[in-house]
Amino acid sequence: MIQAFGLTSNPRKELPPAVDDVSFEARAGRVTALLGAPGSGKTTALGLMLELQQGRGVTYFRGRPLHRIAHPSREVGVLLGDVPGHPARTVRGHLRMLCAAAGVPVRRADEVLEVVGLVSLREERLGTLSRGMDRRLGLACALLSDPHTLVLDDPAEGLSAREGRWLYGMLRAHAAQGGTVLITTADPKEAARTADRVVTLDGGRLVADQEVADFSRTRLRPRVAVRTPHATRLAALLTKEARTAHRSVEVVREGGNRLSVYGSTCADVGEIAFRHGVLVHQLADEIGDMGPGAGTAPWETVPWDEGPTTDTARRSGALPADSVASAVPAEDGAPENSGTPSTHPADPGQPGEADVPQRTDGTSLEPTALSAVPQPLTDSPPSDLARDGKPHQEEPSPPVAPETARPLEQASLPADLESARTPLGTSPPVDPESTRTPLGTSPPAVPQATSTPARITHPPVIAKPNTLSELPPPISVRPAPSPLRPLRYEVRRAAGVGTGFLTGAAVLVVSALTAVLLARIGHTPQHRLLAAWPRELPLPPAALGAGLLGAFAFGDEFRHPALAADRGSVPRRLGLLAAKLVVSAATALLLAFLTVGCDAEVLYLVYGRELARVPADWLSLGASWTGLVVGCAWAGVLAAGIFRSTTAGLAAVVAVPVVVVPLVQKALEGPAVRTAAGFPMRLRETFLLQWPFGGERYLSGVVRVIGQPVGGALTLSLMALLCAYLLTTLRSRVR
Repeated sequence: MIQAFGLTSNPRKELPPAVDDVSFEARAGRVTALLGAPGSGKTTALGLMLELQQGRGVTYFRGRPLHRIAHPSREVGVLLGDVPGHPARTVRGHLRMLCAAAGVPVRRADEVLEVVGLVSLREERLGTLSRGMDRRLGLACALLSDPHTLVLDDPAEGLSAREGRWLYGMLRAHAAQGGTVLITTADPKEAARTADRVVTLDGGRLVADQEVADFSRTRLRPRVAVRTPHATRLAALLTKEARTAHRSVEVVREGGNRLSVYGSTCADVGEIAFRHGVLVHQLADEIGDMGPGAGTAPWETVPWDEGPTTDTARRSGALPADSVASAVPAEDGAPENSGTPSTHPADPGQPGEADVPQRTDGTSLEPTALSAVPQPLTDSPPSDLARDGKPHQEEPSPPVAPETARPLEQASLPADLESARTPLGTSPPVDPESTRTPLGTSPPAVPQATSTPARITHPPVIAKPNTLSELPPPISVRPAPSPLRPLRYEVRRAAGVGTGFLTGAAVLVVSALTAVLLARIGHTPQHRLLAAWPRELPLPPAALGAGLLGAFAFGDEFRHPALAADRGSVPRRLGLLAAKLVVSAATALLLAFLTVGCDAEVLYLVYGRELARVPADWLSLGASWTGLVVGCAWAGVLAAGIFRSTTAGLAAVVAVPVVVVPLVQKALEGPAVRTAAGFPMRLRETFLLQWPFGGERYLSGVVRVIGQPVGGALTLSLMALLCAYLLTTLRSRVR
């Protein structure tokens, strides 16, 4: 389970904190929805829970904060926004890369792809996926490590009704297996339809923490949406008719030519408008949102019979100030209407998926007349699902005579409400399939109510899908921790996109052309000719390319943070740094070898064997060459890791010969009083060991390379960058 205590974000200058003292629980085996309008602090609360943002408060995941969990991805699966992957990477390659990082078998990628329905798209690039497919991939990434807890920020945003049902079916299946699911949403009907408990935020504060039944009762309420150019006249007529019929009806002027009528039906409103010649442009049943202030205080519930009245809601500010509301109390002891009009009315003039009630199978329900006599609601299943769990087509409703009110049946209410129509004190509810009116027959007439209507004693409950989606099989055996895990991840990261291959090809082409031009001009030493390093350039193309590839190693991590979906920033672990240094060094060595070989071959083809001869001191020159290329690659890795940018990494590589080398030359210029003659012999005497294979010669060669201006400057730069990276790592851990 999730336990959040006192979540408070840091104040933003003179503005109040986005989240202020929010505490709630999300229990295992249940779906918990964090509900709030845009800007209410839902995403900030998730960031504080996942330690992505600075603030106060603590969140426990099964009794432990996230920074105390050894493998957070195995405990918490996160989906925040789009999938943070390189757009050129394939779907399967992205999941396999994450498998290597999480330490799970590679076959797990194929298992989750099959479950989320992306098997046919496994070779597609991430940048070509649609919004729905991206959400499926995000859920696959969250389920990859078989976590106990799922935390998803607005998972159905931008999805169609069908894709949304599939997504929530997956979350419901995860909760049914004992997992914990926490989602955020801005739609109260969606929260009531998919969650077991709803936590409501408003202005960064917790205003309600309710079970879904209490939430539906206090927050959602059926209404009739009317759009007419004569809104004031129709409101007065509805008020007069309700008073005459001793009924509790509330008419709210939503603004412009829109009305919201609570406590009435489409049939009644349409009949009154027809009798008095009022033109009506739209007449539809809706589920009204009573606003975040409706209902109860946090951790308190009020019985349905004691819900907030219109006067209470108006005094508390739940009603808009500019709305004209007409609440008609029932006479002769008739009950008051226990609800308040919506503070965020849907625009009846623009009916859409959020306005038109939807069934669980995604088909819209045409506006139909409700009974004039309110009936209590029970918990019978929705009638639009057949016995085998498959949705069937709804039959069209027969016409209703003006003087006859249609009985309340399954097709009468919006599909978001679970129907049960048995009055209090009568027999149990009848199967909805048996009460459906046959097509082409007249429904039984119900006499118009002339006395006090029966009070609704149960809240409207949003129907949830009764089918659970299939989840990937659990990971029964996890491999033991291995130091090669970061190395596998880095190899898959570097080889998964074509950036490195294109950079290497460009370096080889530029080096070959530069070597040909230098040989044609002349006056260039052979070792510089093979390296394609003119004196006018600070570095050869191969060194610049190696530095760029090294900068990509960390720059892509911050640009496309595949590892940072659950921890905010790229984790600064020494194992990951060591893996990047090893892979970048191997790439730099391969690039250095290929550059010299291609340059020699091109020079041989163009000018003959004379310019392609191997220099006599090839060993020392080779050591200097490889040291230069590997040093540039490491400088790019460290600088990009510190400054979190590929450009900064490449700039640090170029700054070594341009800025650091002149400083080193200036420090070393002038006559030397002492020399390092006899350095290898003193090393042998110090360690009292015989160096195998003449190791003292190689060590002295390394010292001579470092003693050169470029080698010394590069060594100093690498030491400074490494110290800065370690300090940044320690600072982030202390935080």
